[in-house]
Amino acid sequence: MVLINVEVKKITQEAEGIRSFLLAKKGLFRLPAYTPGAHIDVHCGEGIIRQYSLCGDPTDRRHLLIAVRQVDPSRGGSELMHRVVQEGDRLEIGAPRNTFPLDETAAHSVLLAAGIGITPIIAMADRLHALGRSFELHYFSRAPEHTAFRARLTQGSFVGKVTLYEGLDGAATGRALEDILARPVAGGKVYMCGPGPFMDRAVAAAQVRWPQDAINLERFAAKPALAGAPTKPFDVELARTGVTLNVCAEETILDVLETNEIDAAFSCEQGVCGTCVTDVLSGTPEHRDSFLSAGQRTSGNVMCICVSRAVGEKLVLDL
Repeated sequence: MVLINVEVKKITQEAEGIRSFLLAKKGLFRLPAYTPGAHIDVHCGEGIIRQYSLCGDPTDRRHLLIAVRQVDPSRGGSELMHRVVQEGDRLEIGAPRNTFPLDETAAHSVLLAAGIGITPIIAMADRLHALGRSFELHYFSRAPEHTAFRARLTQGSFVGKVTLYEGLDGAATGRALEDILARPVAGGKVYMCGPGPFMDRAVAAAQVRWPQDAINLERFAAKPALAGAPTKPFDVELARTGVTLNVCAEETILDVLETNEIDAAFSCEQGVCGTCVTDVLSGTPEHRDSFLSAGQRTSGNVMCICVSRAVGEKLVLDL
């Protein structure tokens, strides 16, 4: 993986527990182009890599903007970004990748966000506005002080297109989502990003009236029911070398590959980023990720080796 060196140009407190980081290249070098919905891998320090959505202006090739929510307890990334990283520090990042693309030709776009899920959604809103496309944005937060980019969302071009929902409980959030999604638009699209409970409610409300192919989502963590399901051992054969390895009940395929010093691409280790997606040549995967589409899961031709397992006793992977 080619890494890009950037400087932390500016850190801004966007809301309680949420900071944005403006990353820049020194000199006249331009950063890679990206499209709304894209994210980057950030090497936060101490060997920790995390994925953060880009929420700035894609036409600005000198800067990248990300926002990070402080998580307690932290797995390490948010702790480093909030307590260690300072303006002027140098970071390494990966090139932008987009697994949550925006359809710029949709007749109308309904953008739904909760919490830090606003990061890819606000970039989509900026792009749709620039194109003169029809859209509406609905942002749910715990309270006004937890509403990231509040000034940006309530002024200028977004006036009349953005609705804020601050302090609603779970039941009220569900009712609001049902009302928002009650009237589907022909040729329209729905985009949603946020924490698990919000996503479950939003998906359920959308599926009542919207076509499945109109619903687009990005999760920040795999569903607990999938990630915490019972496990059993199985074998994995690596087709390119013929090596067969045993994956114990408490290990993942990725764990075993690393133990045996076999290279495999990975990043989030939670089944949400798609970096570790691998072709399955034989056997049936037990999907525990929140990245693959319904069609990919049904085909059984690919799997996320950081979290997913085998239904039977053996898998053959294109590794």
